[in-house]
Amino acid sequence: MRVLISGGGIAGPALAFWLHRAGAEVTIVERAPEPRPGGHAVDVRGAARGVVERMGIRDAIRTHQVDERGWAMVDARGKRLGAMPADLFGGEGIVAEIEIARGDLARILYEATAADVDWRFGDQVTDLTPEGDVFFAGGRRERYDVVVGADGVRSGVRKLAFGPHREFVQPLGAYGSYFTVPDPGDLDNWFEMYNAPGGRVAGIRPERGGTAKASLSFRTKEQYGRLDRAQQIALLSAKFDKVGWRVPDLLRAMPDAPDFYFDEVSKVTVERWARGRVVLLGDAGYCGTPLAGMGTSMSLVGAYVLAGELAAAKTPEEGFAAYQREMADYVAEGTQLPPGGVEMFAPNGRFMIRLRALSMRMMGVWPMKGMVEKQFTKAEAITLKDYGQLRTQMSNG
Repeated sequence: MRVLISGGGIAGPALAFWLHRAGAEVTIVERAPEPRPGGHAVDVRGAARGVVERMGIRDAIRTHQVDERGWAMVDARGKRLGAMPADLFGGEGIVAEIEIARGDLARILYEATAADVDWRFGDQVTDLTPEGDVFFAGGRRERYDVVVGADGVRSGVRKLAFGPHREFVQPLGAYGSYFTVPDPGDLDNWFEMYNAPGGRVAGIRPERGGTAKASLSFRTKEQYGRLDRAQQIALLSAKFDKVGWRVPDLLRAMPDAPDFYFDEVSKVTVERWARGRVVLLGDAGYCGTPLAGMGTSMSLVGAYVLAGELAAAKTPEEGFAAYQREMADYVAEGTQLPPGGVEMFAPNGRFMIRLRALSMRMMGVWPMKGMVEKQFTKAEAITLKDYGQLRTQMSNG
């Protein structure tokens, strides 16, 4: 089986790892010139922990994980209004037991596949045919049995095979940014977040190596379209002008950040994840936004399940259908936003900000603790099959 995967972030190389074990010939095409460094902290939750254990990379992840003790909501003076330690919900809370920079996890997955997979950096898919012919920006034309879109919220493969982004990407009325800043030295390994009136949210969380990750988000009814980096920085500077707490320091550091990222907060919903020879994986097919907190875990679990079902099936189409059946309930749980959604994450008024702080203080107290715990158990909403024998059958057949 010849498989092309578009996207070299998390979902793509995780799938390549398992498909190689299954005996497939795998190519990954990634438009970046190399594995993308940096990025915000991501977590490995619930069933995804079992996946990384089966891959044999859990120790590597632990070596590079961020020492993050919990999440705290603070006021303009830095005083804590509410806090959630990382171990409050058995390591499955807002800050999970296993937190790692996205770039570090991507590098681990790259190293786990580099010797066995044909990685093609600096290229991308430009067209597809129903017969499996793929056209690349670099001029190649090749035929594959399976083409996988693992290329994120604005998936190029999904656009080519399924239709325009507007049919699948739902804007939620907010924009977010993150970027690396120097560690201020007083975080004590805690992720701090500050809410300002007008639906503005600023955050800073620890990293390894003397840096921290800043985030700036705001609610808006406007859609800004395509902005260049300078316009994005100018927009954020205007939105967060005269906001207190650490924000002036973050704004000063923002223009020089090597990994500045800005995008609309959007949810991705695709009713059927496969069409012909093309199948979607991770954020390209199902994304609940960072507020849902399950993107990386769903990518890792989805990669394992898709590879396993393809190995078990007689045809790719049968494998795609089984993948959707196996993942449907897990994805439905994993893409649900927490109560209140964007409005509760970024309240407009001071009263709602105080209410958010109160709800945080109550999270560890019965009966709210029991209700909140249900939100975090969604990471376990799937039982992983043992696809070991199926991998052997595929490689032999």
